[in-house]
Amino acid sequence: MEELLSDRIKQTPPSFIRAILKTAADPEIISFAGGLPNPISFPKEELLESMGRIVKTYGSKCFQYSITAGLPELREYIAQRYNKKFNLNLDFENVLITTGSQQALDLIGKVFLNENDNVLLEKPSYLGAIQAFSQYGPKFHQIELTKDGMNIEQLKEALKNKPKLIYLIPDFQNPTGLSYTQKARDEIYEVLKDRNIVLIEDDPYGDLRFEGVRLPYIGAGKLKNSILLGTFSKTVTPGMRIGYIISENKEILKNISISKEASDLHSNIFTQYLIWDYLTHNDIEEHISKITELYRTQATSMLNAIEKYFPKNVSHTTPHGGMFLWVTLPDGVSSVKMFPKALEKKIVYVPGDPFYVGLHDVNAMRLNYTNADSDTIEEGIKRLGQLLDETISA
Repeated sequence: MEELLSDRIKQTPPSFIRAILKTAADPEIISFAGGLPNPISFPKEELLESMGRIVKTYGSKCFQYSITAGLPELREYIAQRYNKKFNLNLDFENVLITTGSQQALDLIGKVFLNENDNVLLEKPSYLGAIQAFSQYGPKFHQIELTKDGMNIEQLKEALKNKPKLIYLIPDFQNPTGLSYTQKARDEIYEVLKDRNIVLIEDDPYGDLRFEGVRLPYIGAGKLKNSILLGTFSKTVTPGMRIGYIISENKEILKNISISKEASDLHSNIFTQYLIWDYLTHNDIEEHISKITELYRTQATSMLNAIEKYFPKNVSHTTPHGGMFLWVTLPDGVSSVKMFPKALEKKIVYVPGDPFYVGLHDVNAMRLNYTNADSDTIEEGIKRLGQLLDETISA
């Protein structure tokens, strides 16, 4: 079989999280691994109403093939929401619907990357982006992520390699939960503004802010090769797999649309109609405010439990929104090697290794706080704290 496989699939790493989620299906396991929204936030009744309404109103249109770029009405809704929130100048032609943000990453890689092209990422970075881009054989250059944002001096140095893409998550970064300051955003813009490079700002979590104020994007509306990624997975439901790409550069969207047409013709049109109807008949901002209050409570529960149960030589980030926090262990303590013992204690997390390119036995882990209630979080952090005490003392 091996000789039949393409070089592309051989160089694509499997998703560590997908493997963990299979393990976490055990009801006795407390999982802080997946980036799962809390299912109590899903607007089930409202979506049921929308489902009946779209079938009655649009009939066979909901079930027929559709255009590659996506439902124009949904794209226009997205464009106007971003115009209002971020003072952009978009219309529906600046928006392309994708099957989640993960497909967007794959399409961008397919459109822009040849083998050995240079790609800049945060260090650490979202493992799904590393996986998606890896299919196309690029050279990754990871740039240290500080508490304020990407290290600007390292960025300047990495730009000497003439990269094609730079991929960032400026708000509640996955895996760290950190957000870029305004100063960091301004510095990155100044460094990139005269360069021929595609800036990808991935923003699945920006609406989930429970502390502080929303800051403008780095490139959207300002840089000619700016791409902004968004999704309804974190604010409506993830199972519908509706994400989107925004760019004022219609040449970029034209080429991505060609690539998408070759991949799947178009994303699920029924769920596009469903989400559009839901959005136009309900107050999404009110819905999001309920989610963020829920996540504030859960994040606070996890932070309080960490202070109570973790050894004092273990540090962590303090997110102001999003779904994750990042735990740093003492030097020499491998979160991967500790993982089997965590399973024995019926607790799972994501070790740090998959968020880096070429690093192993990383002394860090990602914890998700959005998919467990406060009592479960307390018990899970207590078990993890006991394991950390045992591991560090050994």
